[in-house]
Amino acid sequence: MKIQDIKPEVYEMAKSSELELAGVFADIDKTAQQNTMKVMSAFQNNRVSESCFAGTTGYGYDDLGRETLDKVYAEIFDTEAALVRIGFVNGTHALSAALFSMLAPGDTLLSVTGLPYDTLRNAIGISGDCHGSLKFYGINYAQVDLKDGSPDLPAIKAALSDKSVRAVLIQRSRGYENRRSLSPEEIGEICSLVKSVDSTVNVMVDNCYGEFTALTEPTDFGVDLMAGSLIKNPGGGLAPTGGYVVGKKELVDRAAMRLTTPGIGGECGASLGNNRMLFQGLFIAPHVVAQALKTAAFCASMMSRLGFAASPAADEKRYDIIQMLTLGSAENMKRFCRGIQSGAPVDSYVTPEPWQMPGYDCPVIMAAGAFVQGSSIELSADGPMKEPYIAYMQGGITYESGKLGIMMAVSEMME
Repeated sequence: MKIQDIKPEVYEMAKSSELELAGVFADIDKTAQQNTMKVMSAFQNNRVSESCFAGTTGYGYDDLGRETLDKVYAEIFDTEAALVRIGFVNGTHALSAALFSMLAPGDTLLSVTGLPYDTLRNAIGISGDCHGSLKFYGINYAQVDLKDGSPDLPAIKAALSDKSVRAVLIQRSRGYENRRSLSPEEIGEICSLVKSVDSTVNVMVDNCYGEFTALTEPTDFGVDLMAGSLIKNPGGGLAPTGGYVVGKKELVDRAAMRLTTPGIGGECGASLGNNRMLFQGLFIAPHVVAQALKTAAFCASMMSRLGFAASPAADEKRYDIIQMLTLGSAENMKRFCRGIQSGAPVDSYVTPEPWQMPGYDCPVIMAAGAFVQGSSIELSADGPMKEPYIAYMQGGITYESGKLGIMMAVSEMME
């Protein structure tokens, strides 16, 4: 399918959807404006200059851009320290380093939002038998599920009676689960509860997909450590790779030593000429996230018109960029992903097929024609090929292109 193949009735649907979403889009723009002011202030306060864009090689000592970017992230997320590195191969890598910074053999990690994201389960040792996982090093795991989609505060309090619990993990986004994302305020409630029981227990947030979707971040509500991916929201579609960890200085320093090695930490790590893209991507990130949020709301509206369940609903407040669609069959999953792929600027001519990806327990289908491989801030859709056949759509670095991609997917679904 090509753009000229979009059905005339889909254009009419799109007009109706955009009229209904005018108020939603206005609210998204207001959030983007406030977050842009926050980012701009951090750039100015930390004296970002052209010399910050120069790259380093070898050991990477005295990398002005790398050190300044850490300060900028720390200010934006209101934390003592930050570690922003292209050496993190993905969000799971950054999260894993953060977890190891808080835990030692004999300790227990308590996840209070149910099962973590699929790839993180291997790093923890919940599934698989990976050498070097938390489980491998004698770190235990416990879990409290969400109750009716919300944190089960009484159950969390009861679980904290185990004095071996030294870290609490909160996953902000839904991942591949049929659940809603959490607001920073809800995360703050969990943090307050944990600290009221034992102030020495560290609270960590997986912030992937959530940055800049709201006026606040989880770290504004007392979270000790937070991590995410640069090829999602904060990279603005420009960062070529990488991840970040922000939080208390002691914990961030430990995470840096996990990324490199004890005694080296964050002092080494050549930026290899990538600093400009990391700064520029962060600068436009609030705007790009707004484009992705608009694309998601538009997708929810359009797919609801076809009778498919969409979560969040088109007019619902969003705390991540993910749109969940219950498609009901393997064929619908393939159709939707084919449509999204055909609406991409890159590899629009290929056909996505399910395959067994590393770290997942069943075949996964992924549609992603991106400038950066695996970038979730660019328009993409994916999901596990199992009941109830839920597709997760995210991204769209411009609303205009994201809208076209959704319209092509809807046209494909109507074939």
